[in-house]
Amino acid sequence: MAISPVIPFTVPGPRPMPVVGPIGNFLQFGLDPINFMGRVFKKYGPVAAMAEGGGFTFTQRKGPGIILAYGPELLKTLETDQDTWQRPESVPPFFEPDKPPLPRVKPLSELVNSIQVVNGERHLRHRRLLAPAFHKKHIESFHADMVDLTQQMLARWRPSERILAHQEMMKLTLNVVTRTLFGKDVVGVEHLGEIIHEMLTLFLTPDVIFLPRDWPGLTFHRLLNMGEQLNAAMREIIERKKAAGADGNDVVSMLLNARDADGSAFTEQEVIGNTFTIFAAGHETSANALTWALFLLSQHPRMAADLLTELDDLVQGTPPTLQEMNGVPLLEATIKETLRLMPPAPFSIRIAVQPTELGGYQLPAGTEAILSIYHTHHMADLYEQPEVFNPYRWIGIERNTFEFNPFLAGPHMCIGGPFAMLEMKLVLAMILQRHRLEFIPETRVDRFVGGTMSLKGGLPMLVQKQDRQFEQGVGGVRGNVREMVTLPNGKG
Repeated sequence: MAISPVIPFTVPGPRPMPVVGPIGNFLQFGLDPINFMGRVFKKYGPVAAMAEGGGFTFTQRKGPGIILAYGPELLKTLETDQDTWQRPESVPPFFEPDKPPLPRVKPLSELVNSIQVVNGERHLRHRRLLAPAFHKKHIESFHADMVDLTQQMLARWRPSERILAHQEMMKLTLNVVTRTLFGKDVVGVEHLGEIIHEMLTLFLTPDVIFLPRDWPGLTFHRLLNMGEQLNAAMREIIERKKAAGADGNDVVSMLLNARDADGSAFTEQEVIGNTFTIFAAGHETSANALTWALFLLSQHPRMAADLLTELDDLVQGTPPTLQEMNGVPLLEATIKETLRLMPPAPFSIRIAVQPTELGGYQLPAGTEAILSIYHTHHMADLYEQPEVFNPYRWIGIERNTFEFNPFLAGPHMCIGGPFAMLEMKLVLAMILQRHRLEFIPETRVDRFVGGTMSLKGGLPMLVQKQDRQFEQGVGGVRGNVREMVTLPNGKG
């Protein structure tokens, strides 16, 4: 039998750091992926190594290497060539080759056993079984719940009150996803959102990656504790649903009742994994995007005024219906421009399951690729003045799913994208009609990139009645958000 030649890892990139080697490059990436990738792309082009010579990957301590890539053509290959580029199905600290899993890893690994990580026929099966829960008509049936929960939030706000906009959006999207996932009959699960949020910030932290030990005091030990708690809570909810007949309109009931053409159903473990994935994606990412949209509108008074005028002309202060939202093109354009500038999921990961070529480089099997959605969205070749917030650029044009990639593309395109768009459009419209959220000058606005691109500090803002005084609070923004979008220095 012929032996396949070993393909060396020869992609150019920054040299490994002294003493610690390529792990040091990974640690730099972990501190600020946007900044690190930007510097590497600027020097080495759209395909570059995280560390010259490779020698480290997420899934193998001594893997061939990690490449960084951006641009629609590269994203198209990485997101659609399923025979070569797949989602990592098991990664440290959940699984290490040639090592038995830690006893308490099982509940944690069950939480990530979902449509998000499986490949091939298993992925297609997950998608078929999930499809009814994300059918357009079913998504639209949650419009009334979204309106109700948003009205409850707005009723709490008082003029001149200082709020943390990001925390408010997190609470709202948590309430929305809790009701749509579990139904109105399941109460007292708000703490699950807090656990998921913390877990998402810990999954890829260096101490979890490099010290996956179940020792008291370590972050990985805390992550295992949260995994057990969350897994047990979801099992309890599922058992309660089953006992009640699982006949509701909520997503969990639909997952329990879903059947494939051969009559097979999701296992309980798969229901838990997909529920966790939907909970995490439907909560954190939408909250981040809404917060960024509120911030951007606070610094662009003309855009805020134009959007409110368009809303007033059509809906006159009432929550827009499904049909009415289609008549407010600037509303969707504002959300899309926010997702372009600050994609909530700024990068994605793939692994080569066989030797391949990408961007002119021969890559060995096991090479891992980090796809930068963020840097693709900031390409001047695709978007004129890419750092300028300009929702009008979306009026009358379309971009393909590799040029505009907030929900990914190909087989692993986010199945919840339409749900997120409906929620974000409705919430933003309702906030803008009733309140003006005023930025507090000299506030730092810094991105925080973990599992998603969030922001530090919660974004303090002042609640004002909608008085159209959008020029108030413009300017005086500090922080690395200024690297991501062009902002005014003062009023105007």
